[in-house]
Amino acid sequence: MKSHMSEKGPSQRQLRVGEQVKQIIAETLLRGHFHHEALIDADITVGEVRVTPDLRNARAFVMSLGGKNMDAIIPALNEESQQFSKAINRQSNMKFTPKVTFVKDESFEEAQRIDELLRSVHIPKDDDDETAEE
Repeated sequence: MKSHMSEKGPSQRQLRVGEQVKQIIAETLLRGHFHHEALIDADITVGEVRVTPDLRNARAFVMSLGGKNMDAIIPALNEESQQFSKAINRQSNMKFTPKVTFVKDESFEEAQRIDELLRSVHIPKDDDDETAEE
C-alpha cells in the first residue's frame, strides 16, 4: 500500500508543510544570525522543500546568487540546521519538527541548460511561407 501511495506524489499535507517550512527557512536566512562565515552576507534562495510522508524529515533545495560558494554554503547550512529546526518549532504548530537537510538546487542549472538548448535550435524557414508573403 505504501509504494502505491508514493507513486501519486506528495500529499496535500506534505505540500502544505513543505511550503510552510520553506517560508520559515527563508525568513531565518533573511535574519542571518549565523556563526558560519560562509553564510554571512550570502544571498541564498530556497527553491523547494520536500517533506517525507511522516513529516519528520525535510530536504531543502537551496542555491546562492549566481551559484557562488555552494561547496561551502551547503555544509554550513547543514551545520546550522539546529537553528532552522528551532525556528520551525517556534513558528509552526506541527506535532514533530522535521529534521532539515540542505542540498544544492539543480533546477536552476537544468532550466538554464534547457534554455540554451532551445536557443540553439535552428528551424529552417518553409519555402511556402516565403511565396505566400509575396
